[in-house]
Amino acid sequence: MIASVSGRLAAKGADRVVVETTGGVGYEVTVPLGVMERLPGLGATVTLATELVVREDGWSLYGFLEDTERRLFQRLITVTGVGPKIAVAFLSTLGAERGTRAIQKKDVATLSSVSGVGRKLAERLALELGDKLGELVGGAAPAALSGPAESALAALERLGYGAPEAERALRQALTGDGAQADAETLVRRALHILTAK
Repeated sequence: MIASVSGRLAAKGADRVVVETTGGVGYEVTVPLGVMERLPGLGATVTLATELVVREDGWSLYGFLEDTERRLFQRLITVTGVGPKIAVAFLSTLGAERGTRAIQKKDVATLSSVSGVGRKLAERLALELGDKLGELVGGAAPAALSGPAESALAALERLGYGAPEAERALRQALTGDGAQADAETLVRRALHILTAK
């Protein structure tokens, strides 16, 4: 099994990258959107936690920046009806933290927002994994956004930002006096953070 790949980030595509090791081998790795957004520029050194999926039609390597993301991916593909493509879509749409919380809370509406996940599959995810993800979040998982922050997150998603990216920006916007801000102010602050990259 290939547990990780380290090397130079040689290429970036829509949903995959090529990592060239010091030995000169280039590994093509499919990554979720949230991972792609956090990767450094081309030529930089990167280490990805990886999962090798072997199927009849070929071998595919999936990469993650955090082991939590990889472990959630591993759990997701054990559920009937969830292949690597849906698992990547799940992580791209919800991210590891929000996705784990949605499964644990049996939040079918949020789970159904993932491309390829209908109501029945969302219910199956909640049923089969609801009690099996405790070690992924432990005590360190941030509290779910609520009130104005939750409204601001929805607004940013309507503007086309991915949930993990928008949530990270909002958590930054909430620091200091941001905790008392209304939704409109939080959206403005988050947009400033998102466009300053």
